[in-house]
Formats: sequence, C-alpha cells, structure tokens
Amino acid sequence: MTILSRRDLPRLPWFLFAVPAAAGIPAGILWWLLAPGGLNLITRDSALATGSNPSVWLPRDLTLAGLMILAGCILAVFVADRRRARPEASVVLALAGALAGSLLAWQAGMLAARLWGAPVDASMNASIAFSLRALPVLLVWPAATAISVFVLELLDQLGRKQDVAGHPAADPASGRGRNAP
Repeated sequence: MTILSRRDLPRLPWFLFAVPAAAGIPAGILWWLLAPGGLNLITRDSALATGSNPSVWLPRDLTLAGLMILAGCILAVFVADRRRARPEASVVLALAGALAGSLLAWQAGMLAARLWGAPVDASMNASIAFSLRALPVLLVWPAATAISVFVLELLDQLGRKQDVAGHPAADPASGRGRNAP
C-alpha cells in the first residue's frame, strides 16, 4: 500500500463551487428584473407591479424557481464531464456552489428591490415587499443540478456500445479499454 502525498492527489475543481456561487448575484438581479412585484419585465402588467396584490406572490417565487432550474441544468452540463480526476468531488462542490448561489440570488434580488425599487410599506404583510415566500425554492438549483447530472450520466451509460463478448467497448476519451481497472 502506497501513501500518497498531498502533491500526488488531484486538485479539487474549486471553480465548480465558486462560479455557481458567484452566478447567484446576477441571477438574483435578473429575478428582480423579471418577476411580478419587481420590475416586472415578463408581463408588464400594471396590476402585477406591486406586491400588495396577493396574486403576485406565487409568480414571483416561480420566476426564481425557473431561473434556478435553468441554472441547475447549465451547471450539470459542466459537472457531468467524465474526464475529471475526481468526478464525485466535482458533483459535491457543484451542489454546494448551487446552494450558495441560490442563497445569494435570493438576497441579491431583495437587495435590488430595496435599492432600485419603489419604497414599500410592508406593515400589513411582509410579502408586500419583494421577497420569497416559499423558502424551499432555494433548493431547486441544487436539485435541478443533481437530477440533470443523473440523467446525463444515465444517458451516457445507455449510449455506450458493448463489444461482441458483452463487455463495454473501449472509451476513446479516457483511453481505458475493457481490461482497464
């Protein structure tokens, strides 16, 4: 048994944590720009412009959820790359980055509303101000990433051809054949 030194271990892909976490800030600003109760660029309906209308609250949360699903699917395409030295660590770092990104998106959206939105009197209900009512929406980005990585890996496994003996054919990208460990 050989003991690996710290230099012999492959480096962790920390950018898979840092990039999704940092992407949460523009995602939050985009949430405020698109969502009803924010700048409302999707519907442009004046009835949905303020949070005092309770029919705004669900679409506001769903707008953030949609952005997080899109971000999770995009992140999964980068994570499912099988040429990494430690693919499991890549997935874990990406999921942690997605969770951090969703928290930053939530806070960045609310900060954008305070900085650039109209002043709001939220004394009757806190949801009148631009906010997130359904906190489980924050788990959508990591969940979308995990499900998308699973689907991409499953499709990759199903798409591999087998040779005549029933063994997986050599993967030219990894340089590993059927006799590789």
